Amino acid sequence: MKRLLLILLPCCLLLGGCTSAGYYWQSLRGHWALLQAAEPISDWIASPQTPEPLRERLELARQLRHFATEELALPDNASYTRYTRLHRSAAVWNVVAAPPYSLRLHTWCFPIAGCVGYRGYFHEADARTEAAALAATGLEVSVYGVPAYSTLGYSNWLGGDPLLSTWIAWPEGDFARLMLHELAHQKVYATGDTAFNESYATAVGRLGAERWLAEHATPAALAAYRASEVRRGEWRKLTRATRTRLAEIYKENHASTPASSALIAMKNKAMEGFRADYAQLRERWVAQGSSAQQLAATDRWVRDANNASFGAQGAYDDLVPAFIALFDQQGRDWPRFHAAVQQLAELPRDEREARLATLGQR
Repeated sequence: MKRLLLILLPCCLLLGGCTSAGYYWQSLRGHWALLQAAEPISDWIASPQTPEPLRERLELARQLRHFATEELALPDNASYTRYTRLHRSAAVWNVVAAPPYSLRLHTWCFPIAGCVGYRGYFHEADARTEAAALAATGLEVSVYGVPAYSTLGYSNWLGGDPLLSTWIAWPEGDFARLMLHELAHQKVYATGDTAFNESYATAVGRLGAERWLAEHATPAALAAYRASEVRRGEWRKLTRATRTRLAEIYKENHASTPASSALIAMKNKAMEGFRADYAQLRERWVAQGSSAQQLAATDRWVRDANNASFGAQGAYDDLVPAFIALFDQQGRDWPRFHAAVQQLAELPRDEREARLATLGQR
């Protein structure tokens, strides 16, 4: 057991830290159970008990894994060469929190991952207990399930981060984008900079999935992905505008009494405007063929939106244009791009943010 603890300690830290005995044990047990349940993709493909749709998707995953290494210069290691069937809807549930008049995420700081703006739990009930405790301190909180997480390569000698049933059946473009996103975390990681890490990985996933589909997918899969990207673009435009408006309100009223009626009214008006604009956008999506089931997760997000959920979304979105500009600047050459990102990661944070801000204006 002592050896097991030493093996999994980095993973515990990466999942949000081992700052208490309870959290320490849930992280270790959860990750170890996931690794123990993983079996090689080749075994799943060869088994006559494997359903044909799953066999086809695992074969696709194997091809995509090769593509990620050969075409995108992402790590060639054990990750995503095994598959785990989970009997739940998410791999982990993340807790995020932010003050009532700021989009800056509350952080947890740990030796390996640095300061991160989320904390992951393998059981939703535990995540909601943590969220309730944070809310009791006056923070706005959000809990959301995530289909995958990265251990930054620390699990590779144990078989690597496996594919999970939580996202194996996603549409091909979304499936490719998530795998490439998670592999990007193993390529470059800036300690303690959630927005940098997530936006870089999002850019890799978006650019890489588009290339995969253009070169390897059926025309139908490519068309479906591009149609979904149009909707995502409209969603990003709406939420980015709302984040900008909220940030302006909070900045302009920084010196005012936090609970002033004017500040509360401006915040409420911005949130009401966001929901009204989403309602119009949703009507158009439905007219274009989106079903209520397809929109259910977005509906819930809008219903529960607060500073914490907007702040978390911003971490995955705000710097993506800068990374795409950097990719173009590097001649759309993947090894050069990753090397340039690594150079940014090694800079002091202030200098890194200034360079990204300049890139984002291009």
